Amino acid sequence: MVAAERGQRPPRRITGTMVLLGLLAFFAVVMTVNVIMARYAVSTFAGLETESSYKAGLTFSKESSAADAQEARHWSVDVDLETPAGTARTVDLKVMDASGTPLTNLVADGRFAHPTDARRDVVLDLVPLGGGRYEAKTDAGPGQWDLVIDFSQGGERLFRSKNRVQLP
Repeated sequence: MVAAERGQRPPRRITGTMVLLGLLAFFAVVMTVNVIMARYAVSTFAGLETESSYKAGLTFSKESSAADAQEARHWSVDVDLETPAGTARTVDLKVMDASGTPLTNLVADGRFAHPTDARRDVVLDLVPLGGGRYEAKTDAGPGQWDLVIDFSQGGERLFRSKNRVQLP
């Protein structure tokens, strides 16, 4: 019996043109997906910790000696994070030396550094209140942040603290 007699169509023949068009369509889809994914990867990545790892390596010994000097000072820094209303937050710092005397005349810098996206970092404007106290108001959103605090005097950084905090 012939296929036409049974009411069925004969099977389609695969030609060289069909194979070529199928291969071209397949690779066009793969390349389109690759371009889209590469664009998203490049445009959304902002988690660089350092701009140049080579320069960071050169400053390692300087940072190591600064950390040793900081440890020898035995300063204590108490941090109080308050959220009085909404996302408005107050950061209160109290700095004391080894004997418990409040430290004054320091330049305080601070920021909430986002662990995965440097574009979301929030700089703290720490205002000296006297008696070794410094305060900043910020609107850092909820989530995990790295609280980075620096104290310097005469252009030299004397203290650095970096702690992971969870903001409600």
